[in-house]
Amino acid sequence: MRPMSEGRSQGMRLDRWLWAARFFKTRSLAKAAIEGGKVHLDGQRTKPAKEVHIGQALEIRRGDTLQTIVIATLAEHRGPAKVAQGLYEEKVDSIEARQLLASKRRMEKAGLTVPSTKPSKRDRRELAKLKTQNPASDV
Repeated sequence: MRPMSEGRSQGMRLDRWLWAARFFKTRSLAKAAIEGGKVHLDGQRTKPAKEVHIGQALEIRRGDTLQTIVIATLAEHRGPAKVAQGLYEEKVDSIEARQLLASKRRMEKAGLTVPSTKPSKRDRRELAKLKTQNPASDV
């Protein structure tokens, strides 16, 4: 993937940049996400043909995850994933939020859920009963 030449204007279509940076598999998917309000440029909804420039901030929502990135480079073509990751820099708080969400999903998948409130007196009694039960005597 080559960076854009100096002779051209230093901007490119948002949907094309998202596709080149491998956030979406096709330009039409990128366009649909932008039109659906899943992509914000500098905190505002935008259109697929909006020109993006180096240094602008993007918020990209895919499913439950929200990524906040800053455009570092523009590219004419879509290239390998390693090169595409160099087109942007993800903000630290965005990385931490994604890691927290991933760990929460792993815990829930394993069956560990954190209750929203503390257990009631009845719940505490049931937990104590479970802890004191002898599993060998139930057989």
